[in-house]
Amino acid sequence: MARLSARDRANLPDRAFAYIDSRGRRRLPIHDEAHVRNALARFERIAFEDDAARERARRRLLNAAKKHGIVPVGFMAGQLRSERSARSADFSTFPTGAVTFVLTDIEGSTLLLRHLGDGYAAVLKDVRGVIRDAVRRCGGRTVDAYGDEYLSVFERAASAIEAAVDLQRAMRERPWADGLDVRVRAGIHSGRPTLTDAGYVGLAVHTVARVCAVGHGGQIIVSEKTKLAVEASTPAGVRFRGLGQHRLAGLADAETLFQLQAKGLLTRFPPLRTLAASTATPTR
Repeated sequence: MARLSARDRANLPDRAFAYIDSRGRRRLPIHDEAHVRNALARFERIAFEDDAARERARRRLLNAAKKHGIVPVGFMAGQLRSERSARSADFSTFPTGAVTFVLTDIEGSTLLLRHLGDGYAAVLKDVRGVIRDAVRRCGGRTVDAYGDEYLSVFERAASAIEAAVDLQRAMRERPWADGLDVRVRAGIHSGRPTLTDAGYVGLAVHTVARVCAVGHGGQIIVSEKTKLAVEASTPAGVRFRGLGQHRLAGLADAETLFQLQAKGLLTRFPPLRTLAASTATPTR
């Protein structure tokens, strides 16, 4: 990208810059595609005067990107990382010992981002709100929210089941703008991870991620460990449909997986996205 000369810069109108501070200094030129891409890369290095100024600049920059047909995937990911680091959780009061994790993510999130552009942030915020409300109602705690993933933890496996069912029902009932069909997939797994100052560490965290990854939007996949943990206290109206044993990426042993079924949930899905699978055997 050719550097703007002082003369060329002076000849640009104010609208050609994403940010103008209170002293009139114009930053982040966005008058052409090359400079928009440069502004996206430099945005986090700018010292904005306040949050409002940052938000105005962000909107102008994203509008310019949309005008030039740029899908700012890396920029959006960076924004989400900044949001995440700004709110570090205090894990001192989180449950220890045997716990159950629920991990969700948005199906086709990259396609949604390409379709919505700047509007993706609002959809992501709404999805997170639906999940957060379900987690809180059922007594869970938010461990982490990164990109379109949302990890929560529960002391009781039954509460994790209830939260997953509640959030999937809420997602189905919620009207989405422009007739969008926004779906999340959910994975549930129980284990005994180690709780550190930075969060949970252990195989259980990796396993719930793999369990979630094999499902489809609107589906809830449960590991055998969670099914055994909840068997004596299965929430009313909830059934487990056996999906057989599956090889999950990065895990040494095959996992026996189940699909949660309950009133108000979708029931028919394509085969799981696993390395290999046995024939599913319906199981209560």
